[in-house]
Amino acid sequence: MPEPLISLRDVEKSYPLAGGRTWVLRRIQLDIRPGEFVTLMGPSGAGKSTLLSILGLLDAEWQGQYFLDGQAVHALSAKGRAELAKRTIGFVFQQYHLLDSLTVAENLEVPLSYRDLKRSEREALVGDMLDRFQLVGKKDLYPNQLSGGQQQVVGIARALIANPKVLLADEPTGNLHSTQAKQIMEMFQALNRAGTTVVQVTHSEANAAYGHRVVQLSDGWIQTG
Repeated sequence: MPEPLISLRDVEKSYPLAGGRTWVLRRIQLDIRPGEFVTLMGPSGAGKSTLLSILGLLDAEWQGQYFLDGQAVHALSAKGRAELAKRTIGFVFQQYHLLDSLTVAENLEVPLSYRDLKRSEREALVGDMLDRFQLVGKKDLYPNQLSGGQQQVVGIARALIANPKVLLADEPTGNLHSTQAKQIMEMFQALNRAGTTVVQVTHSEANAAYGHRVVQLSDGWIQTG
């Protein structure tokens, strides 16, 4: 069995509140192996999105041990975490987070601007993604000219352009109607079958059915999974 790509040991997060602390995550133990498709579920306030933010290195204010792709995240500097995130993680958000002033092609190029790539190399990678996700005909359009489903496809393509090892998705179909949601989930499933590790947060049992395993959270604790 392969070593975990993600390994959390006693990860906790809390905030000071009225002379005490309020806990968001408690003693999280979680291993995710390469090629898994894991779903985080639970009621609102269970800690799902907070846990995903920690996995994505968007949140540095936590305690415990986190190993990602063999690196001890808890021992890294802020710069080291940022470098690891760029190399390892793609993030897909519910709200798309596309830049309104940029075209589809320009939005795809944004993650590559942080890398030491020649312009021709960036253009080739953007071209590959436009072709792979059937966006060639929309490359010069702006986000407000696209449907919600099309915007989310662009968001997924942008998350994958730097070839991350893990794709993190926070309620990726939350703003889409059922037909678009099904298309997006089938896309995640195909990416996973091609080797990308996927971790999603969702309230949808239908979306969870596309994955291998459900991790249930409640009041900051992992209950099952």
